Amino acid sequence: MQSLTIPRNFSGVWPYVQIARVDHWFKNVFMMLGVPIAVFSNPDLVTWESVAPVAIGLVATCLVASSNYVINELLDGPRDRLHPEKCNRPVPRGLVRSDLAYIEWITLGLLGMWLAWKVNGPFAVVAASLWVMGVLYNVPPMRTKEWPYLDVLSESINNPLRLLLGWFALIPDRLPPASLLLAYWMVGAFFMAVKRYAEYRHIGDKGAAAAYRESFAYYTEERLLLSLFFYAAASALFGGVFMIRYHIELILFVPLAAGMLTFYLKIGLRPNSPVQHPERLYREIPFMVYLTVCMGIFVVLLFTRIPALHNWFGAEPAVLWTLDEKE
Repeated sequence: MQSLTIPRNFSGVWPYVQIARVDHWFKNVFMMLGVPIAVFSNPDLVTWESVAPVAIGLVATCLVASSNYVINELLDGPRDRLHPEKCNRPVPRGLVRSDLAYIEWITLGLLGMWLAWKVNGPFAVVAASLWVMGVLYNVPPMRTKEWPYLDVLSESINNPLRLLLGWFALIPDRLPPASLLLAYWMVGAFFMAVKRYAEYRHIGDKGAAAAYRESFAYYTEERLLLSLFFYAAASALFGGVFMIRYHIELILFVPLAAGMLTFYLKIGLRPNSPVQHPERLYREIPFMVYLTVCMGIFVVLLFTRIPALHNWFGAEPAVLWTLDEKE
């Protein structure tokens, strides 16, 4: 995005567009996983009336995410000057006025919350939680991004929050299974830890890495790799609970999911790995094709019933629990 040629009469505004990271909006497709899960719970939701809340919710999520990106860019500016690539961002280069950036941060957050409230109350609460997590992650004194392991966990919790947004856009009075939310959280933690590992290796110097990000003073390549296995195992555990309890057919998806994590780790182990910049992963054509196939098969299996699997495992699916009824 920063390599684009910008018209001169737009050059003063462009840095503020850049720090909103519009090119990162694709991450909000993680919200969309909540939509097929909601439809799986209630197939009657497949109507044209469901399109509007999902579309409005997606825009609201993008605005809240951009609000978080703005405060991230603003507060990370001094440290980004120490990074070999991030030093070229608008804030380290002095192209952004801090007062205007703070106004942009608040404005985007308020617009996102206003749209979120148009969807429904539970959706707005989760959108507010997404914004609060951005504050905790970036703003002192908490600034969880500087704490080992907590940096990964507090950032990746945005995954289950986005899933909840997709779910609540269609079903505001019920909750998805906790096992699914935990599995989605741990998968996000795996991806984030791979990113940390790639960043740490790319900087290459322990002192320079610690000056850029305080958590790197504790991290080592070994510790980051070990954390990857923990997050992958935890996601498998919680994902298995969800599959056995709610839809045993998804067990056929397990080899594909394992392959996806392995494929991503392979990319993360490259020198100057592209996982440092997830917005550039679209250039990894084989991985994107594999990911698309995985998503398609997941959705197909979600709406497929194979009686032989139920007989084999001796498991019957449970009804998704609600806010006001016992299971």
